[in-house]
Amino acid sequence: MRVLITGAAGFVGSHLSDRYLAEGHQVVGMDNLITGNMDNIAHLFGNPNFKFIKHDVSNYIYVEGDLDAVLHFASPASPNDYLEHPIPTMKVGSLGTLNTLGLAKAKNARYLLASTSEVYGDPEVNPQPETYWGNVNPIGPRGVYDEAKRFSEALVLAYQRYHGVKARIVRIFNTYGPRMRLHDGRVVPNFIYQALTGQPLTVYMDGQQTRSFQYVSDLVDGVYKLLLSDELLPTNIGNPYEMTILEFAEAVVELTNSGSEIIFVQPEDDRIKDDPKVRRPDITKARAVLGWEPQVNLADGLAKTVDYFRDKV
Repeated sequence: MRVLITGAAGFVGSHLSDRYLAEGHQVVGMDNLITGNMDNIAHLFGNPNFKFIKHDVSNYIYVEGDLDAVLHFASPASPNDYLEHPIPTMKVGSLGTLNTLGLAKAKNARYLLASTSEVYGDPEVNPQPETYWGNVNPIGPRGVYDEAKRFSEALVLAYQRYHGVKARIVRIFNTYGPRMRLHDGRVVPNFIYQALTGQPLTVYMDGQQTRSFQYVSDLVDGVYKLLLSDELLPTNIGNPYEMTILEFAEAVVELTNSGSEIIFVQPEDDRIKDDPKVRRPDITKARAVLGWEPQVNLADGLAKTVDYFRDKV
């Protein structure tokens, strides 16, 4: 196949590019580098099956030649990013989705949208199945990301139903691994950086909010299988093993052999406003339809991630 991956210089997009190239496909990577980093794909330059286009997908997209698939992964994806870039976040979820869908329609290509567990908001159901409609504050500071993704899902289904675009939607739960940005504000790089530099690990509130962490290779495998499947509705891809943020902090301290203490803080900004108290995917559909479930345990995945960040600190 020849595939377009938007957000290709980002954390997930770069790993996705690696996978498609490793499977023998051609990849056209596209990124405006607002949060992406060329270092993530530097190893791909010189590969005849890889081409990079610097472009903002919120503007009209032109790609020469045939495309067999369009994978829309462009978007700021951490609270720090979408609080700093609220309007670009809304635009890439709306105009960017519209433009990539139009391109897929014109090229008669399959389409896959990277959605998020944030469409469930601060859920009142745990674990979260795909049938749950969510509990989202549309006008809170996180609404720029949550509602952009909810709108993009509705747009994808409209193109699927009205235009017959062969569209898929993946709802991604917390994912970690090499190539995350050291200071992007997410809990994994935050804790690892603090542990490696001997700083206290700052746990928001009482640390009893929960998350489920999946290693990036598991996510990429789920996305790869979903694109080739016949599933038309959103599909959760995440690790159903749930732990508290405090437990995760303790795991990072132990794995890094750090002498860092763990302290509890109350941020004075909007980073944790509407922050989900629980987050755990129901992956019944992924298991049944894709034959997929996560393979990398937390200790192994964290070890690889810590090794990556040691060179960045």
